[in-house]
Amino acid sequence: MYDDLFGKCALVTGASAGLGAHFARLLARRGARVVLAARRIDALTRLRHEIVEAGGIAETALLDVTNADSVNAVFTELTVSPDIIVNNAGTADSCPALEMDTLHWDRVVDTNLRGVFVVAQAAARRMRDEGRSGSIINIASIVGLRPAGNLSAYAASKAGTIHLTRSLALEWARFGIRVNALCPGYVETEINRDFFATPAGEALVKRIPQRRLGHANELDGALLLFASNAGSYITGASLAVDGGHLVSSL
Repeated sequence: MYDDLFGKCALVTGASAGLGAHFARLLARRGARVVLAARRIDALTRLRHEIVEAGGIAETALLDVTNADSVNAVFTELTVSPDIIVNNAGTADSCPALEMDTLHWDRVVDTNLRGVFVVAQAAARRMRDEGRSGSIINIASIVGLRPAGNLSAYAASKAGTIHLTRSLALEWARFGIRVNALCPGYVETEINRDFFATPAGEALVKRIPQRRLGHANELDGALLLFASNAGSYITGASLAVDGGHLVSSL
């Protein structure tokens, strides 16, 4: 179903770890040439070696999504134009709203919302100018659809990402550019594994209807749908992959 990804170019932000690295490996296995973009060049280099040794094609790009000059430089210097953008770079810090300072707010929103826009804009400009269609996949969160405690900056940034996705989909459909949002629920990664082993983490998992965390590979179907021609008539959509968390009882 996803054979059309072979030979396409996919740029993945935040590819140095976690879901970004997972998405990069997934797209490489499907035959896409992957541009691994993040601030941690050492981690990107290790991932590139891993992908190449497995028979894939990958290159690295030093990228800070909060810096428009950095983003524009990457898209100017790419030798192969990207067909797929996975806007994955993000950050999350738990903090009560009454104790939050503006530096915390700016750090989260600049990365999770402003960064998504800057990358999407740079990608869409190149696609439009070259007369090519493409797919932009913004990684949002179920917290953008239903808030959680002590995550006001994160929730606002992800809700903004979801509505931004709709707005960009509306504007860019005429250029053949699809824009969709993938909204993961609680998915186990190396970053959150220790928390979910605590009593507080275990209590949170019990509120998920499936009574378990998700696994990164359970996001694969949604990502491939958005990236490939299987989703050619889907744009402006937000798809939750969350084990039923959003429909759990209040």
